[in-house]
Amino acid sequence: MNLKSLQVFVSVLEEGTLVKAAAKMNLSQSAASRLIQILEDEYQTKLFFRDNKRLTATRAGEMFYPEALRILSSVKAIPALFEQINSESVAPLRIICHPRLINGFILPAIIAFIKEAPGVKLKLEVHPRRYLGQRILHDNYDIGVSNLPLPVENFEAHAISKSEIQVLLPKSHALAARQSLSVEDLRSMPYIALDETTLLRQLTDLELARSGMSIDPAHEVSSASVALGIVRSGLGYMLTDSLMLDPQLREEVVLVPWTPVTHIQVGYFMNKFSKPHPYLDLFKQCLIEASRGNA
Repeated sequence: MNLKSLQVFVSVLEEGTLVKAAAKMNLSQSAASRLIQILEDEYQTKLFFRDNKRLTATRAGEMFYPEALRILSSVKAIPALFEQINSESVAPLRIICHPRLINGFILPAIIAFIKEAPGVKLKLEVHPRRYLGQRILHDNYDIGVSNLPLPVENFEAHAISKSEIQVLLPKSHALAARQSLSVEDLRSMPYIALDETTLLRQLTDLELARSGMSIDPAHEVSSASVALGIVRSGLGYMLTDSLMLDPQLREEVVLVPWTPVTHIQVGYFMNKFSKPHPYLDLFKQCLIEASRGNA
């Protein structure tokens, strides 16, 4: 297999056009086109439809894309692998997750892990959930942590915890002492919502629709930390779960149960193509303990 052809194939799909892919790889358009043709001829498979010089992936091209990403990722990792072999030390444990889970969940697990295995390095990558699927396909990780279900299919996930979505309010707010809140209780308050690409927002909207209700957001943000900052300033409320909340902020804000009851799951998944990291089980246990401590 010609790796250059493989790189052009992936670049065309990611950049959207052959022109952009060729420019990214410092190739002429004709050279990039020839490399695609070499790949198609080698495996006697049409990967793109060609229409007025525009390339659109065929079904075969779409199916081959995840495997192409895996191959390129494996090749890219070869220098680090040999460096690791020569040093005879334990490779870093590579973790991927999305931002909402960092402060209240991932960080406590990492702190516990470092205390248990101080000589083992960690490498953490944080990606919004809508981009996490692409990182999963690149395969460059040992364990991923995400809300469930996963943003890609055909990956086995292991649930860690199932928590209720609740109303986050400043601790000084008049409703903060309530045992529970309804949609009607919150009508007069600004709703600081995560945007519609987030699983938490999708689950919340779905449960509201099932109950014949809706809430119009006053503001929509893609970052849970931004929404939290607005709530801490006393400018509204947000809907979230306990795993998102930094334990240090529990003196400033409070989570109040609400109806309709809505649950969200968190779990982990692993790179199924590489040998399990020797400290993977320890980190999984740290995740489980962190979820219990923040329940």
